[in-house]
Amino acid sequence: MTHEFFMNEALKEAQKAFEEDEVPVGAVAVYKNAIIGRGHNRTEHLQDSTAHAEILAITAAANALGSWRLEDVTVYTTIEPCIMCAGALVLARVKKIVFGARDDKFGGCGSIFDIVNETKLNHQIEIEEGLLKEQTIGLMKEFFKKKREKTKDA
Repeated sequence: MTHEFFMNEALKEAQKAFEEDEVPVGAVAVYKNAIIGRGHNRTEHLQDSTAHAEILAITAAANALGSWRLEDVTVYTTIEPCIMCAGALVLARVKKIVFGARDDKFGGCGSIFDIVNETKLNHQIEIEEGLLKEQTIGLMKEFFKKKREKTKDA
């Protein structure tokens, strides 16, 4: 399995969010070359501000491993994790985050804050960015365009 394969799986999760009228972010958690956790944004559906793709994926991964310590796990996510998710990924001791596109409004992995590399914390996370960036950005643009059209029609 390749990085691109796993990012495509994260994009499938983002597509599910899109179809559920959620901001289209998807994530998968990978351990020993196998997906052990999946998630897509469900904040509207669950009316839970913490129901982000990354949070749901790391919860599923922790359940799969029987441990909250995800030291050998890589999380693939379509958009740079927000500050909440970046903090949760640090607390979970995730080894690496691979994301498609930066989030200039909420990013916690270098865009606004760099929580995952904060040396005052007891864990830092390796970051790889830009994988399938165009597909990720395209899905986000399509979602928000659709939202604006709905607002105009209302």
